[in-house]
Amino acid sequence: MHFFSLRAPFFQLLRLFIIASFLLRILLLFHPITQSHFNFGDYFSIFFFGFCNDILVFYVVSGFLWMYLLTLTHSKFNKPKGYIILGVLIALLIYIASGQSILSEYGGSLPEIGLAFIGLKTLLFALLFILPQYRMRIRFWLYSFTIFLFVLLIIQNTISEFFFWNEFGVRYNFIAVDYLIYTNEVIGNIMESYPVIPLFSGVGIVVLLTTYYIVKQTKGYLEALPNFKTKLLSGGVYLGGFALVLFLLPIGATLENSSNVFTNELQANGLYKFYGAFMKSELDFKKFYKTLPNQEALALIQQQINSFQPGHFHKIQSDAPEKRKNVVLITIESYSADFMKHYGNTQNITPFLDDLCEKSMFFTNLYAVGNRTVRGLESVTLCLPPSPGESVVKRKDNKNKFSTGSVFASKGYAVKYLYGGDAYFDNMDDFFKGNGYEIIDKKTFQPNEISFSNIWGVCDEDMAKKAITLMNAEAKSGTPFFNHWMTVSNHRPFTYPEGKIDIDSHSKSREGGVKYTDFALHQFFKMAQQQSWFKNTVFVIVADHCASSSGKTELPLHKYRIPAMIYAPGFITPQKVNKLVSQIDLMPTLFGLLDFDYESKFLGQDVFSSSYKERALIATYQDLGLIKNHRLTIISPKQKVQQFDLKIHPTAGIPLAFQENFEEIPVHKVDAKLVKETIAYYQITANLLENKQYQKKGLK
Repeated sequence: MHFFSLRAPFFQLLRLFIIASFLLRILLLFHPITQSHFNFGDYFSIFFFGFCNDILVFYVVSGFLWMYLLTLTHSKFNKPKGYIILGVLIALLIYIASGQSILSEYGGSLPEIGLAFIGLKTLLFALLFILPQYRMRIRFWLYSFTIFLFVLLIIQNTISEFFFWNEFGVRYNFIAVDYLIYTNEVIGNIMESYPVIPLFSGVGIVVLLTTYYIVKQTKGYLEALPNFKTKLLSGGVYLGGFALVLFLLPIGATLENSSNVFTNELQANGLYKFYGAFMKSELDFKKFYKTLPNQEALALIQQQINSFQPGHFHKIQSDAPEKRKNVVLITIESYSADFMKHYGNTQNITPFLDDLCEKSMFFTNLYAVGNRTVRGLESVTLCLPPSPGESVVKRKDNKNKFSTGSVFASKGYAVKYLYGGDAYFDNMDDFFKGNGYEIIDKKTFQPNEISFSNIWGVCDEDMAKKAITLMNAEAKSGTPFFNHWMTVSNHRPFTYPEGKIDIDSHSKSREGGVKYTDFALHQFFKMAQQQSWFKNTVFVIVADHCASSSGKTELPLHKYRIPAMIYAPGFITPQKVNKLVSQIDLMPTLFGLLDFDYESKFLGQDVFSSSYKERALIATYQDLGLIKNHRLTIISPKQKVQQFDLKIHPTAGIPLAFQENFEEIPVHKVDAKLVKETIAYYQITANLLENKQYQKKGLK
């Protein structure tokens, strides 16, 4: 039977893949997170080009199927050929098991993987060779199992893409690559977030029924295996097609060029997007983005930071004596501004922070730099604009950077990073240890210190109690402390101790996660107020990023607006700061309030400095934006530039300072000066990191 015939497994699995991909597009198109309107051209792109993308991707993935089918032959079991093949397999198995193979030189899990693969191959070949009377039956079950695996992968990937869209509103991206690495947290998250038994049972039934149908339709392939000539011809055709597909796939990706982001995402194939994310965890700014002559870019940055020189420190001096107060920085997981009543929320899910912001210096118009926790941590630690590709936190060159922690350490502070989960996740342990922080995470907890935990770590109340204990010990030592606490409870699966708030913990709702974190922060501050060190401590509270970042434009502004406040009764005068502020400015502003004299490399600034010019920086992994003068400028790979006027659509009853519903209107005439300033921020940042010019004092 011919490899490409309608009754061959290749065609049947291709049909399954196309049907699954089509149904997935329908589901994603009508998903509540897909907040967009589509015209006829959009629908054509989504379904026609999407169909073409699916065929091309399957053709590549089916290479594994083709190699398997190619090995199906009767002749290899003829004597003496069968003895020779079996002998070679046994010899190869002994070679790998000896520990002296080339796999052992590479180390890791490769020897075990190789041993398992060759061992299984040897065992199966031996059975088929020694038991010819059962050969057809054994081969049939092996063939059925192979088809089962392909069907399982197709259906499981379809379901995974749906849940990924449900969480992030996009196809697979760098986050999915991270999830492949941190399988324990991800699988645990799924187990705790969704009804896995009914879900997996349903998936199992569908996979088994589909496998049965395909095996029944294609079992004739086993009964009349193609001869060598037919295989050679089919193989030649397949390899020629494979080369053509590799040429066409990148071209198909260039057709994802709609101004509507959802159209591009729905048109794409998730597996190809995953491959692209895996291969491009870092982007070469000079290669992919519009650039300026370095001196011109530097001059633009110097208009805002007068004494800035790449790789050199510039002096920050105050006219007043330094205030050596303890500092507690709390970054809150996935905390959008629109959770708070000031921004129009009527659910009363942040009662404590709603009250605390009235007693604090409240930054009403502050924007997160990105849409991942590592971006938020990077921004408040390095006070540096985001760079294209992966966060510095996740990169190999992430140590000994000039940072918030290094400033405090230079002043004699004890510097710690507090995280209720395992800090190895997202490379936090490597990053913070490599930058001089002591790590306090779940591994440091005693069993009696944990009242509740889920896959992400101990609940925020437990971390709050741990933090109080640590700070009491630090206060007794007489050394001022800087503690950076990253919360975890406001994260899917949104589980928390029962009976703490008026939202059932079993509801697993984001509103419950938000309100519980607010409750835990309230408990922390009630305990802190009773401690001797409280009056000499400044608390900085800011979200790491918003709860969601999906929108019909590349950088939807309302998905980057986050709450931020500085609280210190008797020291910080309660006020609302309505200036446009970036997340990278928060800690330099704190240093200004503390009247710190220090040598800086920060591109973030004290917003109360006379030289500060309002602007905010927001980005995804590829799209890099600058908000300034009521315009949003975006630079993207392939030297793409976009600019939008920001028009407020006011929501009744909300003060102007808290309005966040902006329409992004494409401009007819681009402001070249803003484009250059946008390029300058990101180009200088990329250069600093590439040239290792952002190291702390004494290191190059």
